[in-house]
Amino acid sequence: MKKRVFFLGLFGLGIFLLIQVIMPLISYKLWEIGLNNQNKPLASAAPINTPILGVSIKNSGNFPAIISGNKRSTALPYAEFNLTVPSIKLQKVRVVVETNDFENNLAHLPGVALPGEKGNVFITGHSSLASLYRANNFKAIFANLPQVKEDDQILVEAGGQVFEYRVVNLKVVDPKDVSVINPPDQTGRYLTLMTCVPPGLYLKRLIVLAELR
Repeated sequence: MKKRVFFLGLFGLGIFLLIQVIMPLISYKLWEIGLNNQNKPLASAAPINTPILGVSIKNSGNFPAIISGNKRSTALPYAEFNLTVPSIKLQKVRVVVETNDFENNLAHLPGVALPGEKGNVFITGHSSLASLYRANNFKAIFANLPQVKEDDQILVEAGGQVFEYRVVNLKVVDPKDVSVINPPDQTGRYLTLMTCVPPGLYLKRLIVLAELR
């Protein structure tokens, strides 16, 4: 009798854990289908395999990541800044400037625009299952990023100033698509957040594009 109860409990635990993994994946897939049906342009057109000077795709741990060897021509005015996304309760998350390492922080890609400048402020962070999200857990800091919607506010505190961006588009792309680093045009001031999807996996990349207001 005790063995039967034990195995039933083990079976129930297995089903519970399976649901915790499968349901987010199903929800994500439905979300992705809806996103793709919008058919909105995101960034300047560039084939996936077209090289961008100073940028390459290399493994970061066990997944491919965009790595930049570019540097600014002028001295950096600060070493880090804070990112807030109120709609998903991200509050003053630390972004390290000009680094390819986002294990313990969000990473501002070397060589891209700084907050407030013309161009594209490109920021990368890890994601995982939403149930694993905790504040300052940088292994899952962008777990809720797929919940962001158009016109959501993104605030950046940098160099003693606060910059307000508004989300204008979302897109799922191939991990090797480096064209998303480019701003949609040469005159606007943009910010891009990138993370792995589906939840807990790294098969594709979610791109959240915002524009300075």
